[in-house]
Amino acid sequence: MKAAQSGDAIALNDLLGLLTPYVSRLCRPIALDHSADAVQEALIAVFQGLPRLRDPQALYAWVRTITVREAVRVARRTERETPVCEFDDIAWPRSPELAVDVHDVLRRMSSEHRAVLVLRELEGLDERSASTVLNITSGTMKSRLHRARHSFRKAWPR
Repeated sequence: MKAAQSGDAIALNDLLGLLTPYVSRLCRPIALDHSADAVQEALIAVFQGLPRLRDPQALYAWVRTITVREAVRVARRTERETPVCEFDDIAWPRSPELAVDVHDVLRRMSSEHRAVLVLRELEGLDERSASTVLNITSGTMKSRLHRARHSFRKAWPR
């Protein structure tokens, strides 16, 4: 970490190689087909901000915050809803059909609703932490989460 912060190219490459799968996993359900752009934007922001990161223990929380914000920004920029890309690294316990149904429902949701669901359901963050990551108030977070869950249930095909 210290070597990467000081500009060591090999250490920086190793760190970005370690973070890329995590960043990709967060971007896919939020930015959908534009997740590659969101991953790239997030990794650039991580690279640029790395020298300012004071606590190496907070690396993943810091990266998560940057990644979700970039994924939402990219999704908003491309606001037209597009088909969902593959979620290869998320284990679907029941069946591939379940994964297809989930992808279809997520595709129809707004980027803000996808972001709150990813943070709460996939990342397991509490509402306070998720609101911090999204830079919104706790009340806004609760409201978006409620609406996102309601939208998901309403659109669920079963």
